[in-house]
Amino acid sequence: MKFLLTLSLLLAAAPSGLAGPLGGDRSDEVKRLRRARDVFSEIMNTPDKGIPVELLDKTECVAIVPGLSKGGLGLGGRYGKGVVMCRQSNGRWSAPSFLTIEGGSFGLQLGFERVDLIMLIMNRRGMDQLIGDKFTVGADASAAAGPVGRHTSAETNIRMDAQILTYSRAKGLFGGVALDGAVVKQDRTDNRDFYGKEMDARDILLDAKVEMPPEAVPLSRALSRQSPTKDH
Repeated sequence: MKFLLTLSLLLAAAPSGLAGPLGGDRSDEVKRLRRARDVFSEIMNTPDKGIPVELLDKTECVAIVPGLSKGGLGLGGRYGKGVVMCRQSNGRWSAPSFLTIEGGSFGLQLGFERVDLIMLIMNRRGMDQLIGDKFTVGADASAAAGPVGRHTSAETNIRMDAQILTYSRAKGLFGGVALDGAVVKQDRTDNRDFYGKEMDARDILLDAKVEMPPEAVPLSRALSRQSPTKDH
C-alpha cells in the first residue's frame, strides 16, 4: 500500500509532455506555432499574391498573429496572440518569442470577426521596439501597409523607410493593412510556459540564448523556404 501511494504521488508530480520545468502548459503555444506556420505558408503559396520576396530577404524579424479576434479584450475590442522569429547573423532564424497585440485600426478589415496578421520588422530600430516591453505601432515605431505580390514595384521604395510593414488576411482576402494604434507587447507568461523558465525577448531573438525548439522547426523551415538568405 505504501509503495502504491508513493508511486501515485510521483506520477502526479511528473510533468506531462507539454509541460516545462515550471509546470506551465505548452499546448497553446505549440498550437500557435503550428497555426503561424500554416498562415504564412498559405499566404506565400497563393498565386500572384503573398509578400514580395525582396522584402522578406531584407526583413530582420517576422511576427505572425493567427486569428486576431474582434470583440475580445484590449483597446478597440481587438486582441490576438502571436509569435515572432528574427534572423540571426548566420542567416538562420531564431527560436520563437511570443507576443500579444491589442486594439488599433485595421482599415477595410474592420468588419471581419477574425484576421490573420503578419508584421515585417525591417530594421534594427524596429527590432529595438520589438524586444522592449511594449510599443504602439505608428507612434513608437513607424509603420506602413505592405505591398503585395511576388516582386516589389516602384511604390515599394516609398515604404522602405518604415520600420514595420503590416499585412492582414480575412476570409481569403490578403493585403497590406494599416495597424496604427495597435499595441504590441512581449508575452512573458507564454515565453515562460513554453521554455519552462523566465525568458526575455532579447535573450531569445537577439542573444540566441536558447536552441531552436523542435515544435518551432516547421515555422523556421517555412520562413527559410521563402527567404533562405538575408540581402545585405
